[in-house]
Amino acid sequence: MMDSTAPGAPSSDPSGHLLPAGEKGTVNVAAPPFSPRGEGARRADEGAPGATKIIKQDIRKHRPAKTAQARNLRQTETEEEYRLWSDLRARRLNGYKFARQVPLGPFIVDFLCREERLVVEIDGFQHADCVTDQRRTEWLNANGYSVLRFWNQEISRERRSVLETILAAIEGRLEFSTELPSFYSPAEQR
Repeated sequence: MMDSTAPGAPSSDPSGHLLPAGEKGTVNVAAPPFSPRGEGARRADEGAPGATKIIKQDIRKHRPAKTAQARNLRQTETEEEYRLWSDLRARRLNGYKFARQVPLGPFIVDFLCREERLVVEIDGFQHADCVTDQRRTEWLNANGYSVLRFWNQEISRERRSVLETILAAIEGRLEFSTELPSFYSPAEQR
């Protein structure tokens, strides 16, 4: 059982939903680290002038190999994934439902809020300037998902801030910024 007095522990609001530790209110985020969803892809599908047509895969297609891989990733999670999952699971972040290690098209994403089409990725140093991650983000954006990336050390050292950023992204208080490359949104990338 989690000690509610521990730093970074969620607190309960009057509705019973758990919030990141600290008081409720707006988050002052100077430059948000999150990418909006795929408005650009939607406009391309509608035939907007100058929009590039993106061919999408059926992301609902069952891929047994990806399912098995996702199960394995759930069993061998990193310490940072475990810590963040303890705050996101069971609708603990203001009632928003998250799933972990979810097959999504040809990829497996760390955390997914299906309702808000938000993907949260936790990256280690091996992901710095990774071309594969860039392609993955472009694919997710093209299919209408926003991507929010955090470094492992952010989860370990600043979990409350990470949770507040995730909440701000879900509630639309976070916008794409070229200064903060950790938030990717299809609507903003053209």
